[in-house]
Amino acid sequence: MEKKNRGLKIVLTIIILIIGLIANFPFVFMISSSFKVSGEVMKFPWHLISENPTIMNFKELFANGIYNFQKWYLNTIIMTGLTIIIKVFFVSFTAYGFAKIKFKGKDVIFLILLSAMMIPSDIMIIPRYMIFKNLHILDSMWALILPSCVDVYFVFLLRQSFISIPDSISEAAKIDGCDHFRIYWRIIFPLAKPAIATMALFSFTWSWNDYMGPYLYISSMDKQMLSVGVKLFSSGMIQDYGTQMAAATVVLLPILIAFLFCQKFFIEGVTSSAVKG
Repeated sequence: MEKKNRGLKIVLTIIILIIGLIANFPFVFMISSSFKVSGEVMKFPWHLISENPTIMNFKELFANGIYNFQKWYLNTIIMTGLTIIIKVFFVSFTAYGFAKIKFKGKDVIFLILLSAMMIPSDIMIIPRYMIFKNLHILDSMWALILPSCVDVYFVFLLRQSFISIPDSISEAAKIDGCDHFRIYWRIIFPLAKPAIATMALFSFTWSWNDYMGPYLYISSMDKQMLSVGVKLFSSGMIQDYGTQMAAATVVLLPILIAFLFCQKFFIEGVTSSAVKG
């Protein structure tokens, strides 16, 4: 019986290993192709390591006379940074209100807010475009930042996390003379760091990788974002696969770094958000 269980574990380990290799193959393909000339990327049979590896694809990114990759990178950093800062404040403060402040109709308002999650995002494209046009923020990063700062899903996630914090702590702070903002900022916010870090990590990834927003709302090349910019390295029938893979590698690095640093908070945040209010 013990030998049978051991054999089953070995088989399951092999199966999981194969699935893991298949799932990670696109990432390995991207890294490998970024050091190959374009003609060698789709060459058959495929080689993991090129016979003549080159870094010219990375040089081409930052020395291209047609596209300003550096400017796109800076635009994306600024847009993502502002989105996270504004979103963390507004979403967490809204969640605090629903979790810790008692007011008439709170549950009904929260239920209406949750119902917004059932609206498909695609049907909001035209209304958003018209609103942004009337607000004169088309062709600016604010057309990307403002919609991202209102996220019902994360209001729900943080509300669940805030509810798990004992009310006795807030009541003690009120007795000491703290108002709601001071309780939120000095007590609740620090105690909910795992959930907030989870929200920041997801928000960073979604904003950094957003393609539809920049594609629809930004028309100037100098104001464009990386997600759209990477696609522009191919035009017509000419596909510069090597440069595209190099660009994708450089674009992916901040996400990998952010996940490595936030992994501990991410796991704790997902666990704490499962607590029911």
